[in-house]
Amino acid sequence: MKHLMKAGCGVALAVLFLGSAASANEYRLSNNQRIACGRGLSPGKLSTATCKSYAYLFNIKTSEYFRCQVSVSLTRDNKEVINTQADGGCVKKPRIFDTDSSYSFDATETEPPNTNSFFGQGGYAVWASDNNARKVRGCIIISSGLGSDITKCQDMKFE
Repeated sequence: MKHLMKAGCGVALAVLFLGSAASANEYRLSNNQRIACGRGLSPGKLSTATCKSYAYLFNIKTSEYFRCQVSVSLTRDNKEVINTQADGGCVKKPRIFDTDSSYSFDATETEPPNTNSFFGQGGYAVWASDNNARKVRGCIIISSGLGSDITKCQDMKFE
């Protein structure tokens, strides 16, 4: 009976592990990561440098994606580093296609600060294609400056 319980626990753990491993294989990191850095002077001869980078994590089965960002700031005087701070996280975005399939994905966005941006930090573009059909969708997401983003997607026509 003990052997049966051990075998049952082993099978349950294997199923649990394989289930999570299969879903982990459904995610891909975009090939288009960017970094933007800036410097500033603070009172008392302090200087600050801040760098931000972003990437996109895409579910190749559902076409849902996450926008991930990391930032690091450094404050120093003429002699030493006074402070460093880091922050980061990923925000889930809605799926691009309504049905599950096998998708490819890439994204890019404006580099802040951007003088071409009318509202806020600008926007980003997301491209996704179905690997099983001739289907491509391009989306542009623009910050409205009012707390919400405006997303418009267009299916590509092939001539």
